[in-house]
Amino acid sequence: MPRFQFTIHATDGKARRGTIAMQRGEIRTPAFMPVGTAATVKAVKPQDVRASGADILLGNTYHLMLRPTAERVARLGGLHKFMGWDRPILTDSGGYQVMSLSELTKRSEEGVAFASHLDGSRHMMSPERSMEIQRLLGSDIVMAFDELVPTTSTRDVQAKAMERSMRWAKRSRAGFDSGEEHAARAALFGIQQGALDEGLRQASADALKDIGFDGYAVGGLAVGEGQEAMFGVLDYAPGQLDETKPRYLMGVGKPDDIVGAVERGIDMFDCVLPTRSGRTGQAFTREGPINIRNAKFAEDQGPLDPACACPVCGTWSRAYIHHLVRAGEILGAMLMTEHNLWFYQSLMADLRAAIEEQRLTAFANDFRAKYQTTKG
Repeated sequence: MPRFQFTIHATDGKARRGTIAMQRGEIRTPAFMPVGTAATVKAVKPQDVRASGADILLGNTYHLMLRPTAERVARLGGLHKFMGWDRPILTDSGGYQVMSLSELTKRSEEGVAFASHLDGSRHMMSPERSMEIQRLLGSDIVMAFDELVPTTSTRDVQAKAMERSMRWAKRSRAGFDSGEEHAARAALFGIQQGALDEGLRQASADALKDIGFDGYAVGGLAVGEGQEAMFGVLDYAPGQLDETKPRYLMGVGKPDDIVGAVERGIDMFDCVLPTRSGRTGQAFTREGPINIRNAKFAEDQGPLDPACACPVCGTWSRAYIHHLVRAGEILGAMLMTEHNLWFYQSLMADLRAAIEEQRLTAFANDFRAKYQTTKG
């Protein structure tokens, strides 16, 4: 397998159907990456995540650097061996968590000094340290370190954060390249910033292309701006990036968000929603999400989703899973999460097929017509 190769097989409008080839396997795009924050996709074994159709997982740099530490993971053979997943892993840079979870943060040109949310210990996260941590973990796709500010910030604040992110992107590139053995088999993605401003987004894209990356992420969205504003940015942002490289929308999202983003040219996604929802009683179906805790499911002998081919829907009833969840049984969270992961991967497979067969608009419109987010 090559170090990193992205091939576009078909297009339909702005949407692309492709394959990323890496040494640990191929990633079919559009792709959804289940989130394995602390070296685990919560409540699901790695082989069951793979069985759902996932080609790649996401690990979290911030959480793993604090516990069990990247150095310990490296001593134990790297993240893949540690968690029992032999396919590609993308690690985020840690920047979002440093700035959103940590107290007493101090930002400077060097990086971000912060206090651990676990024990209050002090740490410094810089582009160089982020690259070192991701190298120790053995990540396949490494994310550049960037600075995120709220979309409600002033344009001046957004511009300064974007410009600093581009300086950090250059340092991330140098730090990644300095780990020659890791760089020989891994890939590095840059992150476009600029909030909701088209001009700032263009300046960011130009700077990233000058540096040169294997892929590009659209960052700074899915942070409370709403779907309409997000889609407004996605109407132009993907087109500002190198069309020959994968485009990754970070932290998205809801099924209808994903469908709309694929229509606008996005190739990769990650989100905690399918796993977090599984642990809190929400199951995704083609007719919209349902709350399995609802009393109306107490004697419902049907599957979570009649249109789903997952092992959960083929074996257990809504009534049984309702009982497990209401009783606080661990198996309830496990079954709900497994089903949700299958739902997401099935949606991605359907999107890929629709692009290949030049019927994406019809598929997307049909999906939106059936998918009612207030189903209950």
